Amino acid sequence: AIDLAVIAAILSSNEDVALPKDYCFAAEVGLSGEIRPIQRVEQRILEAEKLGYSTIFISKYNTISLKDTGIKIQLLSKIEDLVGFLV
Repeated sequence: AIDLAVIAAILSSNEDVALPKDYCFAAEVGLSGEIRPIQRVEQRILEAEKLGYSTIFISKYNTISLKDTGIKIQLLSKIEDLVGFLV
């Protein structure tokens, strides 16, 4: 589930823009750039919140039922969606 974090780091380096330290990434990425869902996403969201992250990026295809979390959840369907947040 670290595919998205690796891609975010590559985009950050390519665009010479630092990633915010309070961003967390939890998704897989397909060969065509689609953001794929991961297992136990709710557990990962709660853990990211506990660790102090303000925002987590996940696949829009994940099903979540969490309410009133202290972390902002950004839903992505493709890599292009992520680019808008980083540049």
